[in-house]
Amino acid sequence: MASESRHISEPIARPAGEVYAYASDPANIPEWAPGLGTSVEEVDGHWFVETPTGRAAVTFAPLNEFGVLDQDVTLPSGQVVHNPIRVIPDGDDSEVIFTLRRLPGMSDEEFDRDEGLVAADLARLREVMERR
Repeated sequence: MASESRHISEPIARPAGEVYAYASDPANIPEWAPGLGTSVEEVDGHWFVETPTGRAAVTFAPLNEFGVLDQDVTLPSGQVVHNPIRVIPDGDDSEVIFTLRRLPGMSDEEFDRDEGLVAADLARLREVMERR
């Protein structure tokens, strides 16, 4: 059975290539996505973020021309969460779309909370990019 998904999007008044270049750099995560991690560290080619539940490993989609920013986050529990993320052109601007999936056993309140965290991160990405 497919899990429930919500698509959270944010328009950004910057070209898609610029947004993608910034958001695809793991070193920028703490600035625009503290919901994912408040600090980031690269160790031997592997990326780690500090989360409220501990250190998590993050694997990023290879750089590509399609705006795919997918992440696989391995939580401290060992559970792997796949986060589909896209930066798509919208004329001279762009839109970032994050697909949030309900995890097994997640309550409605937890799902709503995660949606709010993702929306805040995307809004922060817009603010960062539009200040440039």
